Amino acid sequence: MSRVGKKPIKIPAGVQIGVEGSHIKVKGPKGELQRQIDPRLSVAVADGAIAVSRSGDEKFFRALHGLYRSLLNNMVTGVTQGYEKKLEIVGVGFKAELKNKRLVLQIGFSHPIIFAPPPEISIACESPTMIAVSGVDKELVGQVAAKIREFRPPEPYKGKGIKYIDEVVRRKAGKTAGS
Repeated sequence: MSRVGKKPIKIPAGVQIGVEGSHIKVKGPKGELQRQIDPRLSVAVADGAIAVSRSGDEKFFRALHGLYRSLLNNMVTGVTQGYEKKLEIVGVGFKAELKNKRLVLQIGFSHPIIFAPPPEISIACESPTMIAVSGVDKELVGQVAAKIREFRPPEPYKGKGIKYIDEVVRRKAGKTAGS
């Protein structure tokens, strides 16, 4: 058995799970998530826990078993606690602000970059150089944060750009004068 897949997922208070064949709905205090799982796996809700089981013992089924158990666990965590990624903008004159639920980035280009997040995601500018991306779907929060970082990834010489708050940028030495 998969070590990850065989662990049951505890259902916290206030979370409702709906299983209709291979369609799973998770509803909690922060929101609602849905996912279609592989029909070769089965999900059972009993005794305040979710159990994922597989039909075969081939390598493909073992991989799916752990994957879908992790995805369901992320759904339960998302609707109860939510997810958040923080980004930091490094560079002289680089800044971010929110205008009409759109993120406006001034990051060294001749024009501002305007980013409209999906409706399920909320973006907050804690300061002109700090951006917080939050939501209930872990995958979507990570995708949006990666998309924002992609506008100006940190460069290795001065470290300018948009980076995750816990990211360490490996710095390189610049040119040295000839001898």
